[in-house]
Amino acid sequence: MVLQNIKSPVCSTPLPTACVIIIAIFLTMLGGCAKKPVGKMIETTAYCGCGQCCGWERGSWSKLKLDVWNRYVSQGHQAGQPYSGRTASGTKPSEPQPGLFSMDSAAKPWTIPYRMMPWAIMADEGTIAADTRYYPFGTRMYVPGYGWGRVEDRGGAIKGSNRIDLYFKSHQEALEWGRKRLRVEIYYP
Repeated sequence: MVLQNIKSPVCSTPLPTACVIIIAIFLTMLGGCAKKPVGKMIETTAYCGCGQCCGWERGSWSKLKLDVWNRYVSQGHQAGQPYSGRTASGTKPSEPQPGLFSMDSAAKPWTIPYRMMPWAIMADEGTIAADTRYYPFGTRMYVPGYGWGRVEDRGGAIKGSNRIDLYFKSHQEALEWGRKRLRVEIYYP
């Protein structure tokens, strides 16, 4: 059946193109074209951007460590190369931030004035390091206690489908998270 040939209940003329588009969008939304999430028990650990977690050191031995303002990769096949702080997908790592319209605003109403700032209205997803053979870049995950995150990085010790690494702003927060086995909701791209 062609949607252009559907007659309007009010008159006998065909529906305008705008109405056909609106009906098609509505039917698509009802059809559920989004993929269903996969729930899985995964061991989660935490990391931050410090030299201990990310394997970088200040200064280069080739410059007798006099360039302490520069950071260099200290391990692996890129040892000695400048460290950019970017993830494997090229993004800057971030911790999840709830937006203005979230349950966190209801739980902490004193944060609402800050969240009304233009840069804080929308929620931000955190950075997750995972084995990209199982979870490709862009895979969204909901981790209880952490929030929404997106796979944007690979970790050196992150191997297999049962392990992910969550990014935190500080080393202390990463240590407090520790190692937890949680049921994670996975939304593949």
